[in-house]
Amino acid sequence: MGFKTKIRFIHKWLGLISGLIVFIVSITGCIFCFHDEIKDITRKEWRLVEPQNKPFLMPSVLQEKAKEILPDNKSSMVSYYGKNRSAIVYTYSDTENLYLYFNPYTGKYLKTENPETDFFIIVEYIHLYLLLPDYIGKHIIGSATIIFILLLITGIIQWWPKRKKDLKRSFSVKWSAKWRRVNYDWHNTSGFYISIIALIIAITGLTFTYEWVGDGIYKTFNFGGDKALETKAPIIDTAKFKSNTLLAIDRAFIQTMKMQPKAEMCYVMIPQQKGDIINTGAYPHTLRYDHQSNYYFHPEDGKLIESQPYDKKSLGLQVVEMNYGIHTGQILDLPGKIIAFTVSLIAAALPVTGFVIWYGRKKKSCKKIKT
Repeated sequence: MGFKTKIRFIHKWLGLISGLIVFIVSITGCIFCFHDEIKDITRKEWRLVEPQNKPFLMPSVLQEKAKEILPDNKSSMVSYYGKNRSAIVYTYSDTENLYLYFNPYTGKYLKTENPETDFFIIVEYIHLYLLLPDYIGKHIIGSATIIFILLLITGIIQWWPKRKKDLKRSFSVKWSAKWRRVNYDWHNTSGFYISIIALIIAITGLTFTYEWVGDGIYKTFNFGGDKALETKAPIIDTAKFKSNTLLAIDRAFIQTMKMQPKAEMCYVMIPQQKGDIINTGAYPHTLRYDHQSNYYFHPEDGKLIESQPYDKKSLGLQVVEMNYGIHTGQILDLPGKIIAFTVSLIAAALPVTGFVIWYGRKKKSCKKIKT
């Protein structure tokens, strides 16, 4: 058995084992890719607001309004998504999580959203966990993603022509041939064309399953170091700690916006128990979760304890925090999303076209045996 024959054998069985999972993950990735754009069209009544020439309401005000609507729920975070977008108060109880949308200028209540019944959240959970318990589903997805990476590598090895004169032919599909040949050519050429971007999407996707992947990216770009140490939140002395006040949350928000005046998106994490600090984050672009700056404030008086502006973070941490944007194509805005969508769609087709190749060869072998 020659080298390429062994590679073909490995590629075939890895593809048969993981094909269905790769198809599901790729298709759900396609659907989720433009979720913000689709929701802006179908849910504009509560996602979008008229921009006004005045500051946003303080997070404590929105938190209190959420409390009036859902008195049994606790608020965990208040997020501001932009001048023309609603603010969201994220709440939770023992039984459910609910998101409350408000006009950030007037405080007008707009909508309560349950993520468990939201179509795109369900799609995301299929993509991440197959709707299984996360401690089970993530390992199935993670294993299939690792296999997909191996499939990309073994596929390129198989695709690589033996002779230079065959190289040009390997870059195209012979559309005039019979459908089985077209399917074979499409499987090979499309797999080659998407291989680099698909590999990047797969590796960045692994960080959502395995922490060691993110740690590895961090160490690679920093030539070592400890990500947990750089991202560790400061600890405060709780010996004389009093209950946190809403005023501290507002001060944290005001200071964050002063330090990041050009930020289009901002959040404030609300302390949940004694000793918790106030954590805020600011992003330069709306609905893009990269280039973030983080700040930590005392829960009593809102005094700044520690700051982590984006430009002061290590290169490794900057890259790790770009992971979501790279994985979804979001980091390049609409063109990046189109690329991610196209690559994911082709990736979903690879298990299908690969199965057709395998089934056709199997059927052909059976006919030879019978004759």
